[in-house]
Amino acid sequence: MAGTLPPHIDLREPRWDQSTFAGRARHFFMVTDPRNLLLSGATLEEARRLVQDYRAGKVSAGVTEDQLWRAKYIYDSAFHPDTGEKMVLVGRMSAQVPMNMTITGCMLTFYRTTPAVLFWQWVNQSFNAIVNYTNRSGDAPITTGQLGTAYVSATTGAVVTALGLKSLTKHLPPIIGRFVPFAAVAAANCINIPLMRQRELKLGIPILDEDGNRLGESRAAARQAIAQVVVSRIGMAAPAMAIPPVIMNALEKRAFLKRYPWMNAPLQVGLVGLCLVFATPLCCALFPQKSTTLNVSRPVSWEGRRRKGGFSLAVSGEWRRLFVLLPVSSLQT
Repeated sequence: MAGTLPPHIDLREPRWDQSTFAGRARHFFMVTDPRNLLLSGATLEEARRLVQDYRAGKVSAGVTEDQLWRAKYIYDSAFHPDTGEKMVLVGRMSAQVPMNMTITGCMLTFYRTTPAVLFWQWVNQSFNAIVNYTNRSGDAPITTGQLGTAYVSATTGAVVTALGLKSLTKHLPPIIGRFVPFAAVAAANCINIPLMRQRELKLGIPILDEDGNRLGESRAAARQAIAQVVVSRIGMAAPAMAIPPVIMNALEKRAFLKRYPWMNAPLQVGLVGLCLVFATPLCCALFPQKSTTLNVSRPVSWEGRRRKGGFSLAVSGEWRRLFVLLPVSSLQT
């Protein structure tokens, strides 16, 4: 291979060790970097060319390993991993922080009236639907019916939760009412994610051996993965929807916001953004995306038997460790 790069770099995997929280965090800080949204079309195409050339065994002279990894993360930020198509801007992982800070900030600011609650919960779930569709998996594609069902169900769940809690908190201290949007978002995640991943719940997610050979699917692993997605999604929202309300509740009693009430929304959006810059990648990194599940006997001759409700393995021979792919990133659909 021409150039200065070693030939063994696997661009299908993240740069850092994904068995550690620190390695996963560094990976997701790169994946969710909002600055990638500002890159020009020419920069994106150059990154794609560099990555595709390396995979084909060609490297331009003078390209360093750091430059290759940077190109890989730029490429991953804009192009779908399965289809190779350029993703819509607001659906990209790098758009998570700016989009969520705007929507969440407005949900926390405009929570007192019913029309405002309806509008911002609808906007939030519409954005989630765009992200889900943009990042849909090629291995387990989302149908239009699944997407529509999840969208309507999550929006309904969020609105019902928000309006129900809003009516219950009318006579409670104002600070309690500020946490209603968080409860609504948490309820919507508990509805939306299992519906979006219902195919995996029914058929399971892949189980691999240590050599990467696909042996079958596991529904139990799918349930575990989806539960972890829900936890990470709620954890991602928690700092941004719990810390700013406390700060804003204190600030609204001061003379500054009484004199400049129009600063309420910008301050709230800014505080939410500050929380999300860290909460988004750190909560995505809570769980590994490839997890060791159990030790089982590696088949010298193994038999996979399809049966109703799952996949079973009849195995014998030497003991080997199996891995299960757990798509637990909160940015995955």
